Amino acid sequence: IQGRGGDDGTPKRYTPWGEIAFQLGGKNAFKVVEEHDQKRTAPAGDAIRSMLPKDRPALILMDELMNYVSRNRRSGLSAQLYDFLQALSETARGERNVVLVASIPASELEMTTEDQSDYTRFKKMLDRVGKPIIMSAETETSEIIRRRLFEWDLRAISREGRVILSKDAIDTCKDYAGWVQQYRQQIPNTFPVDDAENQFKAAYPFHPALLSVFERKWQTLPRFQQTRGTLRLLAHWVSHAYQSGFKSAQGDGLIGLGTAPLHDSLFRRALWEQLGDDRLDAAISADISGRKDSFAVRLDAGAVDTIKNARLHQKVATAILFESSGGQQQKDASLPEIRLAVGGPDADIGNVETVLDALQSCCYFLAAEKARYRFTMTPQLNKLLADRRASIKQEAIDKRARDEIQDVFSKHAGIERVFFPERTNQVPDRPAITLIVLAPELGATDGETRQFMELVTREYGTAGRTYKSALIWAIADSPATLHEEARRLLAWEDIQAGEADRLDDLQRQQLTQNVKKAERDLREAVWRGYKNIGLLAKDNTIRTVDFGLIHSSAAASMVELIFARLRQDDEVVETVNPSFLLRNWPPALTEWATRSLRDSFFASPLFPRLLVPEKLKETIAKGVSSAQIAYVGKKAANGKYDPFCFATALEPIDIEFSNDVFIITAAEARKQVEPPVLTAIEVRPDGAWAAPGKSLMFSARGLDQFGHEMPLDKLVWTSSGGQIGERGTYKAAETPGDYVVTAAAGTATTSVHVSVGVEQYGGDGSKVGAAAHGELRWVGDVPPQKWMQFYTKVLARFAGTGGLAVNVRVSISPEGGVSRQQEDEVRAALRELGLEGNVESK
Repeated sequence: IQGRGGDDGTPKRYTPWGEIAFQLGGKNAFKVVEEHDQKRTAPAGDAIRSMLPKDRPALILMDELMNYVSRNRRSGLSAQLYDFLQALSETARGERNVVLVASIPASELEMTTEDQSDYTRFKKMLDRVGKPIIMSAETETSEIIRRRLFEWDLRAISREGRVILSKDAIDTCKDYAGWVQQYRQQIPNTFPVDDAENQFKAAYPFHPALLSVFERKWQTLPRFQQTRGTLRLLAHWVSHAYQSGFKSAQGDGLIGLGTAPLHDSLFRRALWEQLGDDRLDAAISADISGRKDSFAVRLDAGAVDTIKNARLHQKVATAILFESSGGQQQKDASLPEIRLAVGGPDADIGNVETVLDALQSCCYFLAAEKARYRFTMTPQLNKLLADRRASIKQEAIDKRARDEIQDVFSKHAGIERVFFPERTNQVPDRPAITLIVLAPELGATDGETRQFMELVTREYGTAGRTYKSALIWAIADSPATLHEEARRLLAWEDIQAGEADRLDDLQRQQLTQNVKKAERDLREAVWRGYKNIGLLAKDNTIRTVDFGLIHSSAAASMVELIFARLRQDDEVVETVNPSFLLRNWPPALTEWATRSLRDSFFASPLFPRLLVPEKLKETIAKGVSSAQIAYVGKKAANGKYDPFCFATALEPIDIEFSNDVFIITAAEARKQVEPPVLTAIEVRPDGAWAAPGKSLMFSARGLDQFGHEMPLDKLVWTSSGGQIGERGTYKAAETPGDYVVTAAAGTATTSVHVSVGVEQYGGDGSKVGAAAHGELRWVGDVPPQKWMQFYTKVLARFAGTGGLAVNVRVSISPEGGVSRQQEDEVRAALRELGLEGNVESK
């Protein structure tokens, strides 16, 4: 409207043809079309040919045609421009020194119907008289971008117009190229690995994957401008990379896809401008960056140092966003593409899969299928999971966790199991191994857990527990992981029950996989959690065994794993041999009741636990047949056992565990099968005093080779002084002295000494040799090692005279005190000896 010039010494120009004429030939050329310019009428071919220079070449550049056409459509200049351009192109085609270059948009974005019509007319006209030229090839895009974004020393530009890199930059490119060649099988086969170094040099300081993503995928987006749009994005990108590297004093070797500053609102605005849609903004904020609780940010914060320092979760998620947001038909990022985008000389390529697994398990908008990943605009299953998990009640979690524990521990026969007892009488007191699975809330490190275990070991309801050693405890490490896995499984199952119809096919397939995975995870949580076993140790304390890290592949069942380990430690045995019974025979017992024998394996921690108690019958049968022990019943009136099985074949089925049947040692058994032979005569008293001519009565009894009493036939009494009759009546000699009385029967002979003397009085006035008192008492302490000597030296001489009464008072107070187990064993031993009495404890 106002035109150009007129006040600066140049003529006033109102039209493109006036401006072009003035630029080509000044005032003289403008005069040719001055009237056309003032009337806003396009000149024809003769006028145009007159304004063109004849003595020099001319290049006419016309840019942004469609903008001019759209702006001047109402004034009519758009139609005149079409006529001018048609005449100019026809004229230029016939001249040898004139080139006309006109640019029209490559994109039809945001065109009105009129714009579209004009665009089509102009394009057809230009195509008819000219030829299309792409001003920049894909191989030149990277050079254009870095020349536009960075200041370069003109001396660092080659003759071909390319930047000459510094030594540090070349070394970086070589390092990346070496990494690519090392892992060539794990990156896209479309990347020219053999020319990798040149690829990195051409894109430096950008990673080739960053620039190529716009060419490979984004160029088909309706709003994407390949050069201008890329420059706008990369300007923010470079600025952030510079500031971030300066602030942290460290940076990446190249600017890669994963380094995009998605947390920057300006960058994201430019990103949405190119994508033509900002609906992924929620996905970025929730899953990648922009908030402190974004999943990738949180995962990096809790990762190992190599992943945390590289911010690998954020880089991988960002690379997926760019690779899967293009306008191509397959909108996803493949695993090889992700590796190439975030990998580098100092990166562990194996961490990429680790990071992908973590992102896939957490992110709300990340979809994955067969190692291909993409961010979507709709929430994925993880979002449904997070929402549903919050509604799962704790009661349901506890029940599901306990159901899974019972299922894991139930897959084994032959072992009695008690699940989650709360009272002592819920755990049976019986001579068989009992596996007690504690509730997961009773953790191994919890003091209340040990107190409860000790209480159950001591008590059975209101009575004391007899079979303490039969208890094996399975103890959870901590309930947190187990409950979390149960919550996850319940949430997935709820989604499957209520949301499956609203999911697409891929999501339904993923949902099925997630349910199965959650079931496996819950089962593995039980295996990993119940890695502690408790059992009664030899010192009557509960000992715990930590199995370490275990999983379901370690054994066919949890019970099998536990008892395999206990068998290795000889805490549990399948059976024992007869020699074991002989080595552990109670010293106080001649006859060992079979029931008491069996119970010892479950009552005393000194014995191993029998996995199958019935196999002890096989041990007894084997011992009987090998003449190591005998299996006998109660003694009859004649002193014989009935039944009596020794050194003979005996079937295990014929053996019973009872208080009325016993095992005895081979030595005791032989006493029953060998004929008795008189081997000794016992004379009482074994020493005496008598006054001269006085009488004294001796008695004698015969003993066989086993120490059993037997009748004495043809007993002959003799004396070296005095007279002794057939019945042992001795009349002392008249002459004082020491004499010998002998009793003989067959080959057995025993002699005792008799002192004959005049009565003497002692210092207390009593007669020496006379009965001074009607009763003799002694009270004192006898050391345990002298108990047998005390009997033989002191008590034995009165054992046959009658009137001997022994009252025993025992006090046991060892260092550390007496355990409840030891107290129970003393009571049991007293009952076996037939001794009544109260055992006091304090």
